[in-house]
Amino acid sequence: MENEIKSIVGKFNKDPMRLMDILLDVQAEMDHVPEEAVELIAKELDISNVDVEQTKSFYHFFTDKPQGKYTIYLNNSATANMMGRAEVAEAFEKAVGCKFECTSDDGMIGLYSTACIGMSDQEPAAIINGHVFTNLDPYKVRALVASMKAEKPIEEMVEKYGDGNNSSNLIKAMVNNNIRKKGPVLFSEYETGTALKKITDMDPQDVINEVKNSYLRGRGGAGFPAGLKWDFCRRAQSEERYVMCNADEGEPGTFKERVILTEMPQRCFEGMAIAGYAIGAKEGILYLRYEYKYLQEYLEKVLNDMREANLLGKNLAGKEGFDFDIRIQFGAGAYVCGEESALIESTEGKRGEPRNRPPFPVQKGYKDQPTVVNNVETLCSVVKIMEKGAEWYTMMGSRESAGTKLLSISGDCKYPGVYEFEWGIRIRDILEMVGAEDVQAIQVGGPSGTCIGPRDFKRTLAYEDLPTGGSMIIIGKERKLLQDVVRNFTEFFIEESCGSCAVCRSLTVILRNKLDKIIAGKGTQSDIDDLKKWTKYGKMANRCGLGQTAANPIATTMENFMDKYEDLIQKEVEYDTGFDLAAAVAESCNYVGRKPNL
Repeated sequence: MENEIKSIVGKFNKDPMRLMDILLDVQAEMDHVPEEAVELIAKELDISNVDVEQTKSFYHFFTDKPQGKYTIYLNNSATANMMGRAEVAEAFEKAVGCKFECTSDDGMIGLYSTACIGMSDQEPAAIINGHVFTNLDPYKVRALVASMKAEKPIEEMVEKYGDGNNSSNLIKAMVNNNIRKKGPVLFSEYETGTALKKITDMDPQDVINEVKNSYLRGRGGAGFPAGLKWDFCRRAQSEERYVMCNADEGEPGTFKERVILTEMPQRCFEGMAIAGYAIGAKEGILYLRYEYKYLQEYLEKVLNDMREANLLGKNLAGKEGFDFDIRIQFGAGAYVCGEESALIESTEGKRGEPRNRPPFPVQKGYKDQPTVVNNVETLCSVVKIMEKGAEWYTMMGSRESAGTKLLSISGDCKYPGVYEFEWGIRIRDILEMVGAEDVQAIQVGGPSGTCIGPRDFKRTLAYEDLPTGGSMIIIGKERKLLQDVVRNFTEFFIEESCGSCAVCRSLTVILRNKLDKIIAGKGTQSDIDDLKKWTKYGKMANRCGLGQTAANPIATTMENFMDKYEDLIQKEVEYDTGFDLAAAVAESCNYVGRKPNL
């Protein structure tokens, strides 16, 4: 083992900031990261065992013990459950002979649940030894397990490849893109390098001004003006700057960036290079969620092709002194790393815990240097803006919501997939296009977004009305909204909290427990009152977006579907806890001469 560890660590030049890559390689090589490996890695990197252990223990895909020759991670998101995950899970347990979160007695097959894997348009889905299996059913499960027991290579179990580049020799995945509607920005015709060659005749500040004039806002959900972010970074005092692309899309129901990176990664990389030119950066990093690791060989080939075409590397597009290159950094399963400062921490080989701000990443980001973090869709939009001009871009949408928006639509509809719309489209028009009937609710923006009902279907998708990072989950009338969706989302936030903030760490569990009480029919009006009050605390006391929005599944359904809660509570009798707070504190109040203020 010692020689293996030395070889892996040496591959990354004994750089502690590459600890994530080192752990990923060890996990892949040994099927787990044993304690002995932790000690050896720490020794080779000249850091403490604790430094290695705290990173290893933070991420879902690092394990202490072998997970089986075939390791099955079955998605447990709300969308997967809608599409029949329970029957698939039961079939796996019967065929394998063990429950989930366990390994078969012979150590051959491990069964594990995992959060959304970016396949909401083709659920139920699972990752098995790095290969994605979609649209599972009990019959397919039995066939898969039989092949595993026969010890067939996992590649031979993929029956049919998906559309587009999914069927290429470098991907060979059964994943489908499901591109349902192409628009003028993201899925339009484009010759790679056009915008990059154009900007080399421009001053970097003029590039930033063009992005500013387009009113492009970040497509990750927060909607911060992209040009303003670039301007802040360029003005920060430093000789070294970085561009990071956030491709961690872990929000349940979101998969649009998986499709972009499958069909046109060149446009994303070109957008990163344009950002590098504008802010004066020489290095870009694509932070890609581990669930998309099956794209690695293909993406590396695209990067090499762009280097050969002089669109990455030294003197890009013939511009003397314009040096910029990109490397891929994989995560290891942590939703919170979608937050930009947590993403930076992870890229530096640490736990993905959000940083206190200020300073902001544009001031002190990766390696404490000014850093721009944009998501895939934002960077692709930049390319078209530089090709066509800001004025062209602002002709679409509105002043507050310029351009187009890419949506990942899933759930109870006939045509789940990726759609590109101009901002300002009405919800009811989207429902008609995707073939959604008898709709009870729509989760706009994933679990951290807003759950709306039919009275809001006349509203529009726009920052000034209903903003979204790109996810839309349609919930049919046959679903039990609280049981099937709200509880699943709340459990997701419990699992994905980094645990740094006490309110996020504890309040999510308290809310879940109170919700369980109501679902079980044991709640009263006071429980509803408690939920109304407590859901406000997260926004006030947590430092990152996860904690601030973790109560949204409950808060927004209480706002728009209060009848669902009221139908479940006890109406006649108010539950008596048997606890008298005034009596409990009376003695201490008398001792200090203070009247209890209850």
